[in-house]
Amino acid sequence: MNYLQELNDSQRVAVEAIHGPTMVIAGAGSGKTRVLTYRIAYMIEHDIDPFNIMALTFTNKAAREMTERIGTIVGGSEAKNITMGTFHSVFSRILRFNADRLGYPTNFTIYDTQDSKGLLKEIVKSLNLDDKLYKAGMVLNRISSAKNNLISPEAYEMNAEIMKEDIQSKHPEMARIYKTYAHRCFKAGAMDFDDLLYQTNVLLRDFPDVLQYYQQKFKYILVDEYQDTNYAQYLIVKKLAAVYENICVVGDDAQSIYSFRGANIQNILNFKNDYPDFHLFKLEQNYRSTKTIVEAANSVIARNKDQIKKSVWTDNPAGEKIRVIRTLTDNEEGKVITAKIYDLKQETGSTFNDFAILYRTNKQSRSFEESLRKLNIPYKIYGGLSFYQRKEIKDLLAYFRLTTNPKDEEALKRVINYPARGIGKTTLEKIIIASDERGVSMWDVISNMDQYALGFNVGIKTKISEFVTMINSFTAQLTKLNAYDLAQTIARSSGILKELHGEKDKGPEEVERYQNVEQLISGIKEFTVSQPEDADQSLSEFMIDVALLTDADEDKGDERNHVTLMTIHSSKGLEFPYVFLVGMEENLFPSQMALNSRTDLEEERRLFYVAVTRAKEVCTLSFAVSRFIWGNLVTSEPSRFVDEIDQKYLQHEAPPRGQGRSLTGRTTGFDNQFQGGLNRTMSNPGSNFKSLDELKERAAQSAQNPSSSDIMVGSNVMHKQFGKGKVTKLEGQGADRKATIFFPHHGAKTVLLVFAKLTILES
Repeated sequence: MNYLQELNDSQRVAVEAIHGPTMVIAGAGSGKTRVLTYRIAYMIEHDIDPFNIMALTFTNKAAREMTERIGTIVGGSEAKNITMGTFHSVFSRILRFNADRLGYPTNFTIYDTQDSKGLLKEIVKSLNLDDKLYKAGMVLNRISSAKNNLISPEAYEMNAEIMKEDIQSKHPEMARIYKTYAHRCFKAGAMDFDDLLYQTNVLLRDFPDVLQYYQQKFKYILVDEYQDTNYAQYLIVKKLAAVYENICVVGDDAQSIYSFRGANIQNILNFKNDYPDFHLFKLEQNYRSTKTIVEAANSVIARNKDQIKKSVWTDNPAGEKIRVIRTLTDNEEGKVITAKIYDLKQETGSTFNDFAILYRTNKQSRSFEESLRKLNIPYKIYGGLSFYQRKEIKDLLAYFRLTTNPKDEEALKRVINYPARGIGKTTLEKIIIASDERGVSMWDVISNMDQYALGFNVGIKTKISEFVTMINSFTAQLTKLNAYDLAQTIARSSGILKELHGEKDKGPEEVERYQNVEQLISGIKEFTVSQPEDADQSLSEFMIDVALLTDADEDKGDERNHVTLMTIHSSKGLEFPYVFLVGMEENLFPSQMALNSRTDLEEERRLFYVAVTRAKEVCTLSFAVSRFIWGNLVTSEPSRFVDEIDQKYLQHEAPPRGQGRSLTGRTTGFDNQFQGGLNRTMSNPGSNFKSLDELKERAAQSAQNPSSSDIMVGSNVMHKQFGKGKVTKLEGQGADRKATIFFPHHGAKTVLLVFAKLTILES
């Protein structure tokens, strides 16, 4: 019981209240994971059978760490009896156990985003639709939204309001694409990520005996990050908890930032309505950040109306004020922040791992990358191409997938002619057509070629037969060899290792591809040896783990010394001593798309709250008063979120020497708070321009915009990026002349005419 002594009073009562509906509101840095972990250990110590406990997380990594920590308290064997993992991993195993009820094979494939997009592109082409109008990403998002709201293809087609929306958005064939996509996935014995939740709901809805079984099995349910659950997740949990109502949800409504993925903040806000007799516990002591950071973040989030009130506090020292840096341009911003990192590292003896640059969108990384490279500062961007999305890895994984599920059509199309074996595009198209016309899988077609009038010559038939024989030989060894031994066999026999090792004129990229495959094989070896002797060590089991990896499970364990660059969304759950939150400008953060409703704006404010509370010691905010967009310099206003922080927590640093007054004209108090001069590095961050006047002068010399002096209020103009617009306001003279222009699809924009290169249109 010594572990309870590590808890404060609020944490302890939350741990000990193990019966009935419970909600734990955990502020940033308040020890949420510790409470969840110790609560489960406490339950087991008080005679609750671990087989009756289900704990749902949002990353496999979190689930593994919690299992290990619980094991140190109650014993490893007991901890392993808990059903713990992500929603997708837990429910994928339930689906595999009951797959026959839904007409799926037990070894169904799980399609990742790239698999789904590839299939959708093929469907759009087969239906003779415009692939520019029906872009795969957009279509997949629409289908994902439907599944997360438990709307079947048939219900989608019958819903007049949905069909009207599609017609108005000029996507009238969306229902047909959705129906075809669902059919093709089913035929291939495949589910996408959304299906793992959608089909679980179908299973629990259509088979009462299955629902009853799991209600009795999972008498105690715990859900982490409850504010991030969507409707499908909410409904599954509600059904499973309906009998005993021993449900504990942990989360923070102030950190609900994933509505674009379907997360519904109302799930946590309305918990009290679902369970009127619930127990509410608030974890309000922050152990992560300085007092200044905590209180500054509180002062902003307090403006949100939709929230569960709490008072986050800390016993940590006050620390430094939040620094606010204004720069001339986004390029200047990159140089100034990079110089800051360099100086701070030298002054404090920190490592580069202690620094993070957070931004609203990935496109903002460019100026920081360039500046970091110039100072030879190592950095890593998170959210780029993951290890498992690299071509050579996807190729080998496709062989593994085909071995475990020969009906997997996306895997089959990927490797039937890789390495090249003379089965060309025309041959593949004939196989696909025969498969669609007969309503059978592509594997059925190539395994029984004599039954289909494919018109292949003897040479092509022989090549296809050899491929089928090879895959069958792999499948036959699924239960005989462990994952590592079979993976090695497939890598060699498929010809992939020979293909990569034998590439001519091998440069660094070719060597890296071969090494990546080696790394994958090594990872499978690690998976095999880490499994208990009586556990499933098969390739099928390894592929389940790979298919269910989340973004947070990859890369973030890299401990090499580098500055971290990532979006704020990617940073959730992480912490750094020094955080630079950049691009703090209106229409960038908050995003312009979030300014149409209070709901969207409040989510942006929660995102800002998450960003600030990633910082442990020092938080720095920066913004540029002008930013290049499609080659044009557009003036920017400081983000409203900077204004919303109680000013006593801020320290406004002077801009690089010679910037002069603000371009924005906003009376926010920024200009009169700037102090003269920066330190030696900040005053000379390598900029090519020493002042705004010089920048404007150079731009004016190069700008081919002879008609700018003729622009008047009411003029119709054409802008390179924003299209047609109407001038609504003019200010300033000469190089300072600014125009406010209303663009129908982008709203009002203020531009400096020397940069804008506008074309005046005839009225």
